[in-house]
Formats: sequence, C-alpha cells, structure tokens
Amino acid sequence: MTLLKEDPFYSSGSTDEISKKLLGMLLTYESPEGLVGGWIVETEAYMGQQDSAAHAFKGRRTPSNEPLYGPPGTVYIYSIHGRYLLDVAAQPKGVPQGILIRAIEPTIGIDIMMKNREKHGVDLTNGPGKLMEAFGIADKKMNMEIFGDSQLDIHQNDKKIPAQIEESNRIGVANQGTWATKPLRYFVKGNPYVSGIRKRDVDETTHGWD
Repeated sequence: MTLLKEDPFYSSGSTDEISKKLLGMLLTYESPEGLVGGWIVETEAYMGQQDSAAHAFKGRRTPSNEPLYGPPGTVYIYSIHGRYLLDVAAQPKGVPQGILIRAIEPTIGIDIMMKNREKHGVDLTNGPGKLMEAFGIADKKMNMEIFGDSQLDIHQNDKKIPAQIEESNRIGVANQGTWATKPLRYFVKGNPYVSGIRKRDVDETTHGWD
C-alpha cells in the first residue's frame, strides 16, 4: 500500500468550514483490544497564527506542536491537565491550523470503550479527553501520521447527516480576548453526546440526525 503524504480534504476549504463538514463522519481507532469509534458530533476550529487561542499563535513552533505544521490530515495529539486530546491539521503544509475533535456518538467497540473509561451512557465520549480515554490512547506516538494511514481514521464517505449544526464560542478559551467569543465551536444540535448539552435540548428520538 502506498502511504498517503497528505489528505486534500483537509485543505479543501477554510478550517471552520472543514470543522462543520467533519460532523457526522465516522472516527475510528484500531486499538490493541479491537476497533472502536463513533460519529463525530462536536468540533472546534483553531485558526493558526492569528488565533490567540491556537497553539501556533504568532507563529509559535515547537516539537510538541510540529504536527500542526504538517500536511493536511496530520494527526496531532497533545496533553492538557493530564488528558490527551485529538486534533487534525488543516490547510496546506506550513499553515498551522487545526481542528479539535471534541465528542463522538459511540457506535463501534462500545464494550471496549466502557472498559477503558469505566463509564457508560453519554459520559463515555462527551468530551475531548473522555473520547481519547475511551479509545485507550494515552501517548503521542501517532503524531505526524496521516489519518487513514494511521490506526486513527476519519471515514469521509461513512457519514450521518446532521439535521442542524449549531455554533458557539469555544470552550476553555475565555481569557483569549476577541478570539474567546468567536463562534468556532460546531456541534450536532440535539445530540446527547455533545459536551455540556442540557437535557432539555437533547433530541432523544433522532439524536439530531436527518
């Protein structure tokens, strides 16, 4: 098999547009215990050097954030507050923008994920650290790999269609000036696995899918 050097999907539009397109796509991980995964229901766009909440703000470049400067579709795993989070690099190589995968609706390997998390129900994967813990990922070994040529994959042709996509300010960036209020968080309206969703806003019938 020829290894991918990049995935043009992730440079096919602006990073915020791609963040919306990811909603409903299937994220999978080939874990040592078996395949796990689910439908992406929440993302956040980070707009690179101009974005004061981004890891590459003002061109910051370190060994830790190097995957952001990689080709489109590069895996970027980082840790914060003792938890690992999953990003995908967007835009052409050298343009350090990225998309945080914040939550998924689990559909594959749920028993494996429950064992990893020791949780069940919506608490299984309704947050960026939670989904990585559910996957059993606790290192950065896949950094610089390309989704699809990694144990991680985002299946662009295996997708559910959100009935409505909602926008809000991103979570955890309240001290980032004007960037704190930009609507760069996207989620499937009514999906119970969206982080922090109020119970009254959940669509128990469709989970927000068409």
